[in-house]
Amino acid sequence: MKLLEERIKKDGRVYPGNILKVDSFLNHQIDVSLMDQIGDAFYEAYKDCGITKILTIEASGIAIACSTARRFGVPLLFAKKTRSLNIGNDVYTATVSSFTYKQDYQVVISKRYLSETDHVVIVDDFLATGNAMLGLADLCKMAGASVDGIGICIEKGFQNGGKQLRDMGYSVTSLAVIDSMTDDGKIVFRS
Repeated sequence: MKLLEERIKKDGRVYPGNILKVDSFLNHQIDVSLMDQIGDAFYEAYKDCGITKILTIEASGIAIACSTARRFGVPLLFAKKTRSLNIGNDVYTATVSSFTYKQDYQVVISKRYLSETDHVVIVDDFLATGNAMLGLADLCKMAGASVDGIGICIEKGFQNGGKQLRDMGYSVTSLAVIDSMTDDGKIVFRS
């Protein structure tokens, strides 16, 4: 998606350790017009799959998932990173490792909202090592739900997550794939 690539070039900031900050438009302050176009792109990729749910992990994926779910006309479901008292005990749980935060999370989804009749598109802002997507896919497997697609805004193509998911048979749609980043701010996108 050229529009997203241009926005990354204009407003993204590269930090040491292969960290790309896009918080001025994607995952802190949100450009809602861009979000709607992202939702449209994921809809176009998976519109013929009979999608019944859009799934993400809190917190950065929620805005992306909201625009995508609105476009599909289906509910948005997000995995919680903390188990609150009001979610109950009837849940699916999986462990995910965060590349950005260098920590593991136990994510939960109420069994009430995900079942074997669901056809799911998982969406998120970044794909690096793929751990979050694998955790969400595991939750779908536990529920018997079908993962019909994975929609990613920015894939770090120089890390193994995208390749691993594709090798496992998942349909992954990444709107911007970065082949390399340098600490001085140079970003090379896959053609």
